[in-house]
Amino acid sequence: MNPNKEKNSLSPDQWVDNYADYLFNYAVVRVNNEALAKDLVQETFFAGLKSAKNFEGKSTERTWLVSILKRKVIDHYRKINSKKGQAEVKMSFYDGGDNEGNWIEERVPQTWKNEAEEDIENEELKEQIDKCIDNLPEKYAMVFRMKTMQEFETEEICKALEITPSNLWVIIHRARTQLRGCLEKNWFNN
Repeated sequence: MNPNKEKNSLSPDQWVDNYADYLFNYAVVRVNNEALAKDLVQETFFAGLKSAKNFEGKSTERTWLVSILKRKVIDHYRKINSKKGQAEVKMSFYDGGDNEGNWIEERVPQTWKNEAEEDIENEELKEQIDKCIDNLPEKYAMVFRMKTMQEFETEEICKALEITPSNLWVIIHRARTQLRGCLEKNWFNN
């Protein structure tokens, strides 16, 4: 280690003031539930206190706390998956005809930004997308949010949910197909 480089240190008494809002926003986007996000942040602080002796000062305090929270989010999804979803629900999927294949990976929006929320139509579309996602089977919604909106890596999702990469892509394809059908029915055909 470079002797001239100062190591970062922890200040647990300042965590709530300095990081609670940031960590809450990070968590709520990933779990889509405010109460759960608050619980995860609280668990993050407790885990940070318990493992403070392991902090080496190689990262900032915030980065270290975010990495703990990220593991808490993954553990949450792993827990949901182990309780609920080992058996996949069989259902019929939208047959898009000429539209088949329009939701290939290269054409998916890479980031979902909130810049246009001032526009009423975009806000209504966002609400409809959220409703459509909420109507997906729970596992599909979870995988879709993690991969497409929260930008988790494929390996992270597969490990957390104990699924194979090919299973993940089947779930993503089915979720997108159902979302497309839902949006066509409830938004574009209105």
